[in-house]
Amino acid sequence: MSLLNFGAVKSPISKLVAIALVLAFTAGLSACAPEVGTDAWCKQMKNKPSGDWTANEAADYAKHCVFK
Repeated sequence: MSLLNFGAVKSPISKLVAIALVLAFTAGLSACAPEVGTDAWCKQMKNKPSGDWTANEAADYAKHCVFK
């Protein structure tokens, strides 16, 4: 029996641990981006090339950073 057999999660505790790890990882990723409209977000968008902006990002930038 291999210790790295990820496909066979058998005990309820193992399932809970796996779910907790996925949720923690997801929460960690979502915490990296500043909230739209904050000063940190405006600075991040100012440093991002405008050709890489989406239409929504451009509208949000104009709304929150230019026309405050």
